[in-house]
Amino acid sequence: MRQPLVAGNWKMNGSLDSVTSLIEGIKAGLGSVTTAEMVVCPPYVYIPGVAGLIGDAAISLGAQDVSDQESGAYTGEVAPGMLTDVGCKYAIVGHSERRSIYGESDEFTASKFAAARKAGLVPILCVGEQLEEREQGITEDVVARQLDAVINLEGVAALADAVIAYEPVWAIGTGKTATPQQAQDVHAFIRGKLAALDSSVADKVRILYGGSMNAGNAAELLAMADIDGGLIGGASLKPADFLAIGTAANS
Repeated sequence: MRQPLVAGNWKMNGSLDSVTSLIEGIKAGLGSVTTAEMVVCPPYVYIPGVAGLIGDAAISLGAQDVSDQESGAYTGEVAPGMLTDVGCKYAIVGHSERRSIYGESDEFTASKFAAARKAGLVPILCVGEQLEEREQGITEDVVARQLDAVINLEGVAALADAVIAYEPVWAIGTGKTATPQQAQDVHAFIRGKLAALDSSVADKVRILYGGSMNAGNAAELLAMADIDGGLIGGASLKPADFLAIGTAANS
């Protein structure tokens, strides 16, 4: 049985005051979440403060990105070991915004995945198609290519303890959401692709839906057989909404 995971990607949002209110609000309602692992991924500068606010609460900490380098002359980058130093368990790699806005390739994403694992972080590997790619009917080709970059570098076994997040890019921040069946179809494709290489990895890996999951649609999406949680954007900035998604994962 795969434990559901609900990860909040705060993106470039927050202030000292709002971060404090957000964490306190989440902590106050955690009793309603009995099954899912809850994760918050603040901007880098707030990670140490959030770690302190979390204390011993059942909330895991993650970063929104990570360098592929361990140390050195890489101005502005944050090394994987720095993230573990300040309490991070997870690191998002290959988010659609990193790929589309900053031009990060499949191969570069794979190198970040490898660096995160080497440092003891759990990568949350994002994959997904643009609207034109879905309209061309090549969603599976795109997702397979993105997965293959990691598998070719690290081997399929590396995904066993990682997390995969499927992001239909056309459904992020647009108000559009893939139907539960559309989401399930791609999740099933991902698990099937991995199963063809190693069935135990496919059974173990958690695959999250990252396409505008919110308090209103979470239960229907999480009811799908291969959707093991969500990578949450806007809804993760509202304690009640984030907790409602976590509660929807209760078994």
